[in-house]
Amino acid sequence: MSLDPQVKALLEQLGADPEAPRLIDLPPAGGREMYRAMASMLDLQGVAIGKIEDRTIPGPAGDIPVRLYTPVAAGGTCPALVYYHGGGWVIGDLDTHDALCRTLANEAGCKVIAVDYRLAPEHPFPAAFDDSYAAVKWVEANASEIGIDPNRIAVAGDSAGGNLAAAVCQKAKAEKTPRIAFQLLIYPVTDAPRGTQSYKDFAEGYFLEADGMDWFWNHYVTSAGADPKDPHAAPLHAASLAGLPRAYVVTAGFDVLRDEGKAYAEALRKAGVEVEYVNYEGMIHGFFNLQGALDVSRDAVKAAAKALREALA
Repeated sequence: MSLDPQVKALLEQLGADPEAPRLIDLPPAGGREMYRAMASMLDLQGVAIGKIEDRTIPGPAGDIPVRLYTPVAAGGTCPALVYYHGGGWVIGDLDTHDALCRTLANEAGCKVIAVDYRLAPEHPFPAAFDDSYAAVKWVEANASEIGIDPNRIAVAGDSAGGNLAAAVCQKAKAEKTPRIAFQLLIYPVTDAPRGTQSYKDFAEGYFLEADGMDWFWNHYVTSAGADPKDPHAAPLHAASLAGLPRAYVVTAGFDVLRDEGKAYAEALRKAGVEVEYVNYEGMIHGFFNLQGALDVSRDAVKAAAKALREALA
């Protein structure tokens, strides 16, 4: 296994200034600004889309901002994807994942509802999870208004967003509502940090570092005094994964989260859930948001959208 040449060049570019502050050396507000700037530089810009609507929906602690994407050439009632952005529950927003949501909508032929859930440390666990579950319930309840088929709703997310998507599926199963047909989990957080070999192998130098995951986890879970094995924070610790929606799980070869993403895919499969697991060996964490810089990123997003389209057909 070796780093993709484009990834290697990007990491060298990002590490060219040893005096540049690390995200985890900044307060959360500064980290959010840094992430927005990075997204504007490294992701695709100006992806055509049929229609975008920003609105708010009711949540457990006030209104939740969402962004509705209607794909190019959409006709009639569409399947829907509820998308939860990554960023360690601390950074990230509707704009940092705009290009990815546009691409998924167009490639999968579905409406995408991106959720701007509350962020830690201002709103620690379970705020992000509570907002995420409320959002998918709202999508099903308002299917006719937004032009989607309530029987063809999927959830997806990257990193912390993958964690939220997985936890939402578990909650929906337990509550028997809403009906979720598919889950797309992109290098998801499924357990507390530092418990796997990939944390040892890629602790430094591969974009998301072990110290970075500690920073995110401590802001979201530890600061709330939560049980680190609560399945809504660490989905791998669920008592049972049987009966969950069909899944497509993506990991990156040079990522501290690789092993726990693989472990969750294996646990789903052992529980009888249909799973497709894909590991992109030469990639790093976050590569789905690097479509403007990496050829493999664009291919991987298209492959995930194809799986989504086929699952919701």
